[in-house]
Amino acid sequence: MTRPFAMLPLLAFLAIAACETVEGAGRDLEDAGAAITAESQEAQAGY
Repeated sequence: MTRPFAMLPLLAFLAIAACETVEGAGRDLEDAGAAITAESQEAQAGY
């Protein structure tokens, strides 16, 4: 019975780490999308 409770801090740490990883990936994708948008607008404007 104590074994599941002993693993609880590890599981909590993994959950927090996963959230940070997904959040960072979301920011990276957002930045990439902004760069693509800026480049396409420049291409359409003829720069």
